[in-house]
Amino acid sequence: MGHIKYASDVGAPVEVAFTYTDNHLFVPDWMFAVAAFEPNGELDQGFGAIFTTRIRLGAWRPTIECEITEYRRNVVIGYTLRGRLSGTLTLRFDPLGYGRSVLTSEAEYAPPSGLFGRLCLGLVDSAVRSALRRTESQLRREIEEFHGTDLVGRIA
Repeated sequence: MGHIKYASDVGAPVEVAFTYTDNHLFVPDWMFAVAAFEPNGELDQGFGAIFTTRIRLGAWRPTIECEITEYRRNVVIGYTLRGRLSGTLTLRFDPLGYGRSVLTSEAEYAPPSGLFGRLCLGLVDSAVRSALRRTESQLRREIEEFHGTDLVGRIA
């Protein structure tokens, strides 16, 4: 199992960062290669919520299922991807001081199998690292932008 972890500080309190991340309408804005993220059932947030996720990677546009498999308000959201792309993305939120928080992004994925897969392992690992870094960086920017608006009762 491949495992990648990044951490960065965010210029917003944990409550604001988690509220933004927990809203499924914003997921395509920050998650790398996600074109659409739509609820598949009655739940649209929290543990057990399932989403139909359309991916956009160049000319390849698969639809996969994404389930929230770990959820504690203002602490952690864990997404599990199932389909042609599979793995987990876990986002943890920790307070860092007044008006700041730490966002820790972790990805786990199954390495490619077979002879060709083993030959491409370095390429796959590099691609996943890049995707996680882009996701984490974009999420941090989006949270800070969200925090700077009056959407959470604050005026920039």
